Amino acid sequence: MADDALIYLVEDDPEIRQLVCALLNRYGFRCEGLPDAETFWDRYGTRRPDLIILDLMMPGEDGLSVCRRLQVLGDTPVLIASARGEPLDRVIGLEVGADDYIGKPFEPRELIARVKALLRRREKSERVIAPTDARHMIFAGWRLDLAARALAGPEGAVELTAGEFDLLAAFVRRPQQVLSRDDIMDVLKGRQSDVFDRSIDIQVSRLRRKLNDDPRRPSLIRTVRNAGYLFTADVAAGS
Repeated sequence: MADDALIYLVEDDPEIRQLVCALLNRYGFRCEGLPDAETFWDRYGTRRPDLIILDLMMPGEDGLSVCRRLQVLGDTPVLIASARGEPLDRVIGLEVGADDYIGKPFEPRELIARVKALLRRREKSERVIAPTDARHMIFAGWRLDLAARALAGPEGAVELTAGEFDLLAAFVRRPQQVLSRDDIMDVLKGRQSDVFDRSIDIQVSRLRRKLNDDPRRPSLIRTVRNAGYLFTADVAAGS
């Protein structure tokens, strides 16, 4: 684990922001304090951090919404730090994609321990072949432009719905890895309020058709019985 890991702290309380950043910097991390979601997204678009510590109750876009959006964009670990520490709040935070949840007020040593654990876990479970900040992902003759949200194949551009794009992006970021329906549900919830198991199967079927992946003998998106779906193609970063 890199001692100088970059951490974004998204916290609207200036005193807490200053104290937590000072704590993290003292332990060798590089912490940038950001007061709201808008500032965070501006900074995130410039440079991806190694870890995000996220408050839930912020002006403008709240932490849960930020967490949902991050699920589509990459695999940066998220630690929610919130005064809403009831069990239900923790469950909701984890269900929308947070990797861990700590209630305020917290012990400084506990925060540092959780931060270190998340960074270790990220290093051990790195399963993305191409860099997560790559713009283009190439697989089986296809080219996915993550920034422009566009797909091109051997015969030209293919139009995808927002949900189909998000689903394909999740697959190409995690090739050779089974994604459960719960994993996929987390990705699609930001686009569909009524997402459920059957709608996931429909989305996968539609995506297969657009990728010319024969549903009877699929070669790109394979169904793993009682587990989910596996994206079988080799994925590489493109220029």
